Amino acid sequence: MKTKLFVVTPPFTQLNTPYPATAYIKGFLNTKNIESAQADLGIDVILELFSKKGLIDLFQVSSFRFESVSSRAESRDDVSDNSKRIFALQDEYIKTIDAVIQFLQGKNPTLALQICQEDFLPEASRFAQLEELDWAFGTMGTQDKAKHLATLYLEDISDYIVECVDENFGFSRYAERLGRSANSFNELYEALQQEPTYIDAILISILKAKIETIQPTFFLISVPFPGNLYSAFRCAQWIKQNHPEIKISMGGGFPNTELRSLSDARVFEFFDFITLDDGEVPIEELIFNLENPNSNSYKRTFLLEDGKVVYKNNSLKHDYKQAYVGTPDYSDLSLDKYISVIEIVNPMHRMWSDGRWNKLTMAHGCYWGKCTFCDISLDYIKVYEPVAANLLCDRMEDMMLQTGQNGFHFVDEAAPPALMRALALEILRRKLAVTWWTNIRFEKSFSKDLCLLLKASGCIAVSGGLEVASDRLLKLIDKGVTVEQVAKVTRNFTEAGIMVHAYLMYGYPTQTIQETVDSLEMVRQLFEAGILQSGFWHQFAMTAHSPVGLYPEKFGVTKKTEAIGTFANNDIDYTDSTGINHDKFSFGLKKSLFNFMHGICFDYELQDWFDFKIPKTKIDPDFIFNALEEGNDFNTKPNAKVVWLGGKPFTEPFTKSKKGRSWEMMTFTFHDKKESFNIQTNKEEGEWLVEILTKITISNARNYTFQEVKADFETSLEDFELFWYSKPINTLREFGLLVL
Repeated sequence: MKTKLFVVTPPFTQLNTPYPATAYIKGFLNTKNIESAQADLGIDVILELFSKKGLIDLFQVSSFRFESVSSRAESRDDVSDNSKRIFALQDEYIKTIDAVIQFLQGKNPTLALQICQEDFLPEASRFAQLEELDWAFGTMGTQDKAKHLATLYLEDISDYIVECVDENFGFSRYAERLGRSANSFNELYEALQQEPTYIDAILISILKAKIETIQPTFFLISVPFPGNLYSAFRCAQWIKQNHPEIKISMGGGFPNTELRSLSDARVFEFFDFITLDDGEVPIEELIFNLENPNSNSYKRTFLLEDGKVVYKNNSLKHDYKQAYVGTPDYSDLSLDKYISVIEIVNPMHRMWSDGRWNKLTMAHGCYWGKCTFCDISLDYIKVYEPVAANLLCDRMEDMMLQTGQNGFHFVDEAAPPALMRALALEILRRKLAVTWWTNIRFEKSFSKDLCLLLKASGCIAVSGGLEVASDRLLKLIDKGVTVEQVAKVTRNFTEAGIMVHAYLMYGYPTQTIQETVDSLEMVRQLFEAGILQSGFWHQFAMTAHSPVGLYPEKFGVTKKTEAIGTFANNDIDYTDSTGINHDKFSFGLKKSLFNFMHGICFDYELQDWFDFKIPKTKIDPDFIFNALEEGNDFNTKPNAKVVWLGGKPFTEPFTKSKKGRSWEMMTFTFHDKKESFNIQTNKEEGEWLVEILTKITISNARNYTFQEVKADFETSLEDFELFWYSKPINTLREFGLLVL
């Protein structure tokens, strides 16, 4: 029997764009001519719930919470005033919900004007923050302000759902608590024995309709995060109960990191298979086994045999090279149904939740692969393989045709600078109008010119790990960067017009209170200098597959237990030799960062952010300023590529006379996108410049090195360095003459 696959992402991940795993798998299956369908059940549930009919049902289901005291044994005091207000305004919510969703889907833009008048949407507690953030709307247009107000409106309804209907609800996660650090399967298993919740019922009704339409023989569930786990099991449970003939497999980020030591047989009451790491070959082998029952070849797969969990990895097939995994295929996802929301607290989170992004990967794994807090022992980090720039651009063009969208989020662990350069050059050569962003390491390869090239190709933002802004701890982390280097790189990106987001960490093993305070001071200076626009503090978590988790004694920490759970194993409880309670820093670090991101409170004493005594910082108040003052040297690598991004100039000869002497000169007129400008050279150098600009123009496939440009000049002229560092060339350097 021919296999037909149905690949799904269970609720919930993002509202604005599909999680890419199912599109990646479908793209691979296309290369094998294997029939498949895919769905993002999260957006389907959200749209069912946040609709006129959905809210009518929601308020009906929750109405018993608001019955009069006389008809109930208990008082209504167990319901907050906020929920009482929302319930009282239910007609207003029911009336406006469909129009708001259409607006957030980009289908009803004129509604922005009405939303911004602030008498259209019913308002509950989320709108209280408007008084604090009102100043921010001066920099927001009507559409953005309306999106933000509509986001608050949806969050009010979400608060109501959590209090009155389903405490596990969340827009980007569902029952996340049950999946996070679940060493034992007991709690999740018990929850699955309960009657389905209101949200479960919506999910199951949608799943039932899709199964009846698609009629798959094999059901694949991708579980990227703990907040998808409960819903994944609910989906599998319903299919087992109602379609036992359909085989079910789980893959994705959660099992890849959490379920590597799985031994609880009860999990296989719900799933037939659980696969680890890259999914292409494991899925291909499962399909072959289903179609050929005598086959027994598996790739990185858990299954149940004789009542016991076994892990099989006996396939002789190698994982596919990135060139052969196909182009992600979004064809059967309803891309026009996703909704963009705006939370203005954090510029990078704003990008994450606003707009629809095609997801691609420049390179499998991480080219650095050394950070001691990271899962560098696992294949998704350890196995590094870049994709050729021309193939990446082919895939980008295919996806633009398919989706109608030209925005790309490269979801790399850390995009390699050399590949980013090659990709940018290819984008510019093909004259593609695209917008893209990615994750990087703040390494010195990101020169001013490389950042300008990336910007010209459509790069609008990068995010990178500064982690702990302390050189001692950065060395312990094996980050391979210094704070001074990070400052210079973020300056280069910022001056090129590319937004920079920094991942920040506190509570790293052996981190002292002094280092936490000094790290905050470094962050304050980076924001004050205007070279960092966004950031987020994360508290260190010790994971089983990181060097810290594998060799805790090297990092001054002790595991609280060596026991390995029968279900999930990733986050590890530990004791730090310093004995410091890092939790207490959380509020002050995040509150100060919120203000720094909005360009205020740089003059506050660091003590002002904390309600307990902290030591004074030992960082020089001008540390970042001084680091940025160091000038660039004039050493250019001979193999550096020289590229001209500008257009062909208009040239005009003229004669320059002074004190009875005359020179043949040449005027160049260039037309940049923003302005026109002129330079002047003598005739011989001008004629050479015309010729070399034609050779090094971005449209040429051939790249010329600095050494080749120098040699070309010296075939007929002298003093190349004198000419290269002259005023005319310096002017061209400001307008797109790049050395990469």
